[in-house]
Amino acid sequence: MDNTIKTGILSYGMSGQLFHSPFVDAHEGYELTAVVERSQKRAHLKYPDIKSYDSVDLLMADDQIELVIVNTPNTTHFEFALKALQMGKHVLVEKPFTVTPAEAEKLFVVARENDRRVLPYQNRRFDSDFLSVKKVLDSGKLGRLVEVHFRFDRYKYEIGKKAAKETAVAGSGLLFDLGPHLLDQAISLFGMPLRWTKTLGHFRPGTQVDDYAHLHLSYPGELQVFITVSLLVADAQPAFVLHGTKGSFIKNRTDVQEDQLLENRSPKDPLYGLEKENQQGILTTMAEDGTKRVERIAASKSTYLNMFDAVYRTIRESEPYPIAEEEVLKQLEILK
Repeated sequence: MDNTIKTGILSYGMSGQLFHSPFVDAHEGYELTAVVERSQKRAHLKYPDIKSYDSVDLLMADDQIELVIVNTPNTTHFEFALKALQMGKHVLVEKPFTVTPAEAEKLFVVARENDRRVLPYQNRRFDSDFLSVKKVLDSGKLGRLVEVHFRFDRYKYEIGKKAAKETAVAGSGLLFDLGPHLLDQAISLFGMPLRWTKTLGHFRPGTQVDDYAHLHLSYPGELQVFITVSLLVADAQPAFVLHGTKGSFIKNRTDVQEDQLLENRSPKDPLYGLEKENQQGILTTMAEDGTKRVERIAASKSTYLNMFDAVYRTIRESEPYPIAEEEVLKQLEILK
């Protein structure tokens, strides 16, 4: 019996080409069935058997398709996910899941009413650098955590051409673009914050949206977590800095998956997801006698195929999805 999940992708732009189609195609639990291409028809050059639809409605009307991946502009996530659920499809939604918590709650309700699953796509839980952070935390070597910094630095002074990201519409701006990655990582490690504050900045000449954002999350036990995203950092800072009562861990942004996908490397390649040499994180711990110890922590091989494993097990085997509904709602409450 064919138990593959026949999958349609709503856009074959960057996210469709890099973060979805290679993994749907590589994973034995899926069949890459269709994609929406409104103008240029390119998907067949890499996937000869794929169906290319001119519109979202035509793809959703395909009775073969069981899972719809919503990777369209942020303001369309709710509309398209809702439509797919009402047409009996499972749905995987790119970040941000929706623009408001109310929209997310509505999707979760409709999914249950239709016995379908609507799932957030949070691939950065499977970045090698983040998994290194998790490994060190799980070891207990840092002791009681005191202060944590997560950053996503880029340098893009010019205003981008993507209207959905650069014009003042709901869900646009850097906080809604990169913020969901770091917020999801923080919530997955530390749970729900007690309080938070938010600071937005607009620094590029003529910008209509925030190009800098900073979140301060306060947790039980006095743990303070700081999240920063910026488009104006010429010298990228360490992506992860953690200080505890027994030590510190510093890790740069070193995951290679996006670069390898841009190079057209397959997720099946044995070298896929392996960090470059000399990119280890630095763990510094203090012994009771005051002795300092410095360790270099190598990252394990990483792959976004694990994200699609989780989706498959949830749909086919009814396993709990690793990203809970309440986590999504809290993320959107902080972002709004």
